[in-house]
Amino acid sequence: MRTQVVIVGGGPSGLLLGQLLHRKGIETIILERKTREYVLGRIRAGILETGLVNMMREAGVAERMDKECFVHDGTCISYENEMFDINFQKLIGQNVVVYGQTEVTRDLYDARDAVGGQTIFEVEGVEIRDADTEAPYVTFTVDGSARRIDCDFVAGCDGFHGVSRKTIPDTVRKDYEKVFPFGWLGVLSETPPVHEELIYANSARGFALCSMRNENLSRYYVQCNVNDDIFEWTDEKFWDELKRRVPEAIAEKLVTGPSIEKSIAPLRSFVCEPMRWGRLFLCGDAAHIVPPTGAKGLNTAASDVHYLYEGLVHYYQDKDSHGIDTYSEKALARIWKAERFSWATTNMLHRFPDQSDFDLKMQRAEIESLHHNETAQKWFAQNYVGLPY
Repeated sequence: MRTQVVIVGGGPSGLLLGQLLHRKGIETIILERKTREYVLGRIRAGILETGLVNMMREAGVAERMDKECFVHDGTCISYENEMFDINFQKLIGQNVVVYGQTEVTRDLYDARDAVGGQTIFEVEGVEIRDADTEAPYVTFTVDGSARRIDCDFVAGCDGFHGVSRKTIPDTVRKDYEKVFPFGWLGVLSETPPVHEELIYANSARGFALCSMRNENLSRYYVQCNVNDDIFEWTDEKFWDELKRRVPEAIAEKLVTGPSIEKSIAPLRSFVCEPMRWGRLFLCGDAAHIVPPTGAKGLNTAASDVHYLYEGLVHYYQDKDSHGIDTYSEKALARIWKAERFSWATTNMLHRFPDQSDFDLKMQRAEIESLHHNETAQKWFAQNYVGLPY
């Protein structure tokens, strides 16, 4: 086979890149290791930055999002029994959108089907070859048959455990990582959200987050030991712990119910440099991971897609390689700022095993500064809604 761009990974970043390129007449083939049903079954975050919302519209896949999403003008932060609102609209005139990543992925798959885009599922043994030459190609097997795709470029959108990053030689690649000493226990329940905005809670018992997907689907998290046995966290134990970590007025309003999904996720910060090697470009989790505290995972992937999409369009339409030549530099400049925000917010809201009394006092002072300082709130708002591309 032959195409212009092979996209390794059929998640939202790979699909968004493919849809945007299609609308500019650039051919792509997407390779996905799992089934379509598996990809659509993954429960992920649902906060979309302004930049991602605009890209969905540019890609022609925003109709359902615009009808069904929740527009949030701010978010709430609590510490012990106190809670305050950071109003993005009032502070910087912007907002965020609540629309589940699963729904984003579904819309992008439907759009790819509608235009006849080629997606090959359940591929095995993917290898990216000759990426450092002008004639890269990708080999893989599907249904027991060996296949090869020759291409101009490869976009590695295959996540943290994918093959794309590992294709860059160790002598070229440098990884930066910080692993946090806790995880998030997340529960999805068919219950109404406890509050009209997200609540990020700092408490003596650990962090908690009250989030939502729609009017009758809520997503809640509590900080836990990453090695906890998920089966020991009964629904009753989870709801009891959540109520202990949010202000009393919120706990009293909390509607509980059976969990329909429950999982424990580790927290880490990770960045790979560079994000380009020859004609291979890394996008999203293949190049970087953020702790979920700042809602940046999907959104940082979207900013990568933006820079790569623009670079490829200029290359094919204008014969100008500047965009792809500077892709890694541009993407990383924004990524490190998003990493900083996620890291800082995680440090501010969680309990760490080695925190001293001094550390706790400083954490409290930081939260109170955010509570009462408009400049600090503006910085938080600008980063939460997403820095400009």
